Amino acid sequence: SVPGAHCAGRLPPSLQMVSIPAGVFTMGTDDPQIKQDGEAPARRVTVDAFYMDAYEVSNADFERFVNATGYLTEAEKFGDSFVFEGLLSEQVKAGIQQAVAAAPWWLPVKGASWRHPEGPDSTVLHRPDHPVLHVSWNDAVAYCAWAGKRLPTEAEWEYSCRGGLHDRLFPWGNKLQPRGQHYANLWQGEFPVTDTGEDGFRGTAPVDAFPPNGYGLYNIVGNAWEWTADWWAVRHSAEEALNPKGPPSGKDRVKKGGSYMCHKSYCYRYRCAARSQNTPDSSASNLGFRCAADHLPITS
Repeated sequence: SVPGAHCAGRLPPSLQMVSIPAGVFTMGTDDPQIKQDGEAPARRVTVDAFYMDAYEVSNADFERFVNATGYLTEAEKFGDSFVFEGLLSEQVKAGIQQAVAAAPWWLPVKGASWRHPEGPDSTVLHRPDHPVLHVSWNDAVAYCAWAGKRLPTEAEWEYSCRGGLHDRLFPWGNKLQPRGQHYANLWQGEFPVTDTGEDGFRGTAPVDAFPPNGYGLYNIVGNAWEWTADWWAVRHSAEEALNPKGPPSGKDRVKKGGSYMCHKSYCYRYRCAARSQNTPDSSASNLGFRCAADHLPITS
């Protein structure tokens, strides 16, 4: 069992990894909900045992890394990052011209970064236990290396997400809200207009919110999108595979799990088989990560 991720008595990050047993699972689905994302076909995949962070990397975790290394994220270097419009102050919003045509609720905000997730007038000081955001794939890789870890492959991530359950939509089963209870931080209400926050949160939740799945992983769906090691492709072989690592090259990297912005009407991607992609230097106010490892890192 993994102790709660409360910041006051927080363990060193390496002690918050859970052991994921070796096994065979069905990756993907033959009933794809978002066909263009390459969710199909269902295929048998064998995964060796490994370790996975019980929690998404938090602001406090990432701050330790930055303090130790002086690392500057790509959002900080570029000078801006994408923020969901609904989280911005009127002041910040007033200064922004262009949005993303296909998704007008995404705005490029100058000064938005992991320390200032909703722009320069915001801070993470009051949410050290929330997932770090505005972290690109390259940033995530740098953090994992510093921590003696790595990003999980898409197969490892999906196997972990399923938590030992076979052919279920979500990490806990097929019902979104068993017995009326919320199991993930998702969008309630009408996207992108109103997030009623019925699950207790608008925007991110602490990394230890909601019940863990069968493997002891918290917020593996919802809350923040999580980067994986794999390059993105939408065509997959139906043949059985052992520890697949995705295509040898590509343009985008795979992210999994959906975020607090996901709603069935628009982004039904909080299913274990769901997937999406971004360029490795992309960052946004709903994008984070967790690490994996072949062996438990040695703590200093």
